[in-house]
Amino acid sequence: MTDDTNKHGPEATAAEEPVNTAAPEAEVQEAEEAAATPDPLELAKAENAELRDKYLRLAAEMDNLRRRTERDVKDAKSYSVAGFARDMLAVSDNLRRALEAIPPEAKEAGEAGLNALIEGVEMTERSMLAALERHGVKKLEPVGQKFDPNFHQAMFEVPNAEVPNNTVVQVIQAGYVIGERVLRPAMVGVSKGGPKAAATENGTPAA
Repeated sequence: MTDDTNKHGPEATAAEEPVNTAAPEAEVQEAEEAAATPDPLELAKAENAELRDKYLRLAAEMDNLRRRTERDVKDAKSYSVAGFARDMLAVSDNLRRALEAIPPEAKEAGEAGLNALIEGVEMTERSMLAALERHGVKKLEPVGQKFDPNFHQAMFEVPNAEVPNNTVVQVIQAGYVIGERVLRPAMVGVSKGGPKAAATENGTPAA
């Protein structure tokens, strides 16, 4: 009897009561849902960072576009007359040929009419070249410079042991540039057989 009474005592009753696990599970679920829900402040920060990145990219693109536009406008102003200038150089060449075709004895004779014609042609040539120069066209002066295929066109070689090899010694037809571009390369004769040319910079012999 004593043993049966002990089995049904207060301790046995407490042990047999069911444990309520619903509350902890609900708390865990709520915690997980809270962790899964984005923080509004963090969302705002992320959105602000994204907008700032887009703004910086757009600003950089606009700056690049502005620079390209300025360069294109500058090039258009500088080189828009290139075709016209090239045609005018052909006219200038013809004027020079006309002057060189006059026999030296005719010049020395000093006939008034011929002298006036020569002066008029020379003045026209100078005026034309001056007008081209005002629009960015400049004449190349390659004599004494190291031959540069970017600006010169070699027509023949001149044996000369005293001049550094591959140096421009004669100009057959003048060359011109417009801005930084070659409008027409200079047709030149270059030296051959001389000492090796010294190091040059921008086509100009080193001192």
